[in-house]
Amino acid sequence: MADTCGQIILGSGLTVLSHPLMYIKVLVQVGHEPLPPILGRNLFGRQVYQLPGLFAYAKHIIKIDGKAGLFNGLAPRLCASTIGTVVHSNILQVLGGCQKAEGGSLQHVLNETTKEMLARSCATVVTHPLHVITLRCMVQFIGRETKYSGVFDSVVTIYREEGLLGFFAGLIPRLLGDILSLWICNLLAHFINTYAIDDSMSHTGEIKNCSQAVTGFFASMLTYPFVLVSNLMAVNNCGLAGGLPPYASVYPTWVDCWRHLSRGGNMSRGNSLFFRKLPAGKTYAIDQKRFF
Repeated sequence: MADTCGQIILGSGLTVLSHPLMYIKVLVQVGHEPLPPILGRNLFGRQVYQLPGLFAYAKHIIKIDGKAGLFNGLAPRLCASTIGTVVHSNILQVLGGCQKAEGGSLQHVLNETTKEMLARSCATVVTHPLHVITLRCMVQFIGRETKYSGVFDSVVTIYREEGLLGFFAGLIPRLLGDILSLWICNLLAHFINTYAIDDSMSHTGEIKNCSQAVTGFFASMLTYPFVLVSNLMAVNNCGLAGGLPPYASVYPTWVDCWRHLSRGGNMSRGNSLFFRKLPAGKTYAIDQKRFF
């Protein structure tokens, strides 16, 4: 119980700190680009036109809604984080706990990853309605709506307009992405730690922890399209400007959304909030400001 409370407190703190980043990422994912491109420099020092990054976007939000505007959708996200932590912890206890797979056999890794997959999946399903509300509270920034003004009011609105299925919009790609990311991360880390790292090396533990972090980042990059499609489907055709034509296409299923993004080369949209190249096929009023 004490461990769970500690996880809730830590998770809540991280959620609050990371919320502005997620907020901006979601707006970029749905294609909201209120600021014109600027002339900047890429990683190689070459001058190129780029879309404004994280800090410029944050300043734009603050200019309109104040600093508190960066925390739109925080309440349902905090609820989701707390409930998800409790569900995840309880499921692991029922399944016999979750032990680190470092140095274990492949069968041990498979068993522990399966337990973690079940725990995460249950937590995701239970908290997904709150995740949908969080995203819709954020996307309201685009059309300046107030349709989703609170957790309970949002629940009533979604149920009245979309029924129970509305609470689970975008769930399937989110689950698939979580599961694939977990398996890729754990299996890749196991093979690296087993076959590429010698136990006789100094600082073996630190190296293995580093490999786990690297494989986690790699897995998240590979499965990012699932996150993007899930978020788009969560706000798709929900009555907000950010999820309706002419601003956004209406997709019958998440597979149609995936195909549309793939054809347009937009599967990585929102993945980076710093060096953001101009998307193909779009025109902007160019800001001639230079950065040296």
